Amino acid sequence: MADPVTITVLEGDETGQELLEQALRVLDPDVLGLPLHLERFDLSLEHRRATSNGVVDEAAQAMRRSGLGIKAATITPEGKDDVGSPNRLLREGIGGKVIIRTGRRIPGVTPPLGGVAYPISVVRMAVGDAYGAEQWRAEEDGDEIAYRTERISRRVCHATAEYAFRTAAAMRAKVYGGPKWTVSPVYEGMLKEEMDAAAERHPDVDYQPVLIDATYAGLMSGAADQPLVIPALNRDGDCLSDLVMPMFGSIAGAESVLLAFDDDYEVDVAMAEAPHGTAPALQGKDVANPMAMILACGAVLHYAGRRGVEGAEQASRAIYESVLEATADGVRTPDLGGHHGTTGFTDEVVRRIRTKLEVWSSLGSAR
Repeated sequence: MADPVTITVLEGDETGQELLEQALRVLDPDVLGLPLHLERFDLSLEHRRATSNGVVDEAAQAMRRSGLGIKAATITPEGKDDVGSPNRLLREGIGGKVIIRTGRRIPGVTPPLGGVAYPISVVRMAVGDAYGAEQWRAEEDGDEIAYRTERISRRVCHATAEYAFRTAAAMRAKVYGGPKWTVSPVYEGMLKEEMDAAAERHPDVDYQPVLIDATYAGLMSGAADQPLVIPALNRDGDCLSDLVMPMFGSIAGAESVLLAFDDDYEVDVAMAEAPHGTAPALQGKDVANPMAMILACGAVLHYAGRRGVEGAEQASRAIYESVLEATADGVRTPDLGGHHGTTGFTDEVVRRIRTKLEVWSSLGSAR
């Protein structure tokens, strides 16, 4: 058997941790037939406080070595003197530049807008922009004035645009949207410049740059009549993701992947997670939807396959298909109008994965 493939697992809090434990069942070597080793780090709020975020740094370094990570939802405390969010530290620790989230039709679930059928991927900057900006207030002419100094880099703009076009090529999608470059030609215009340059490098990709406000309007009025990839600034992408995911019926139907790149803009580190929070009200009730967390496992295996891990792409496809086919057959948690619990849904997905891989193996097909 081949040497084990290490996946760095970042444990979390409350229902986020419960969903992680369920999702990791699909990575069992006995289910997939892959030699996987799960290297676990406790990123619960309690342990982050006990280690003064040292465990977060350790986890980031482990991901740089493994190149693959899965993260549970974690609590971000509000106190300014507390440990804060581990997400920023992880992004900095692995050199993450891009976050991609893909909304997709959930079979058997009618979207709120009715007609959204094609996938929409939001490719946003993972660092900079409004997040981490220097902020201050000052008294001027008897009024209180708030200031904020934001920054973006050419490298991150390049990575965002390039990955968006590569993703669109793979999806046979249109690159759509963009920043408000007319109002902010120096700052937001930097991303638009990189989008235009990427369009020249990828002439076969359909490209329709649209101002961010028109992007929102377009998504609501029929622009999503084909697969779309939307490159975005950090703040814009955060907001877009929260719009796009519910367009397909549930935020639980999509995974989120943080990416770091090598010098050729090939993926160097991929960390997948569910985009939702820790859902404390659902803890211990076995009713939370594990779809996004299971899909995160499928995403990690997809990137493992791109790194040359034999059988990983097949296993990834088996996970994605099993999740979506289960929902199509009415196996759903209460948030999607079903009656299955967290464990029951995962049981069914695991069963389907085993069956798919056995059938494909008997056919001698890698699918």
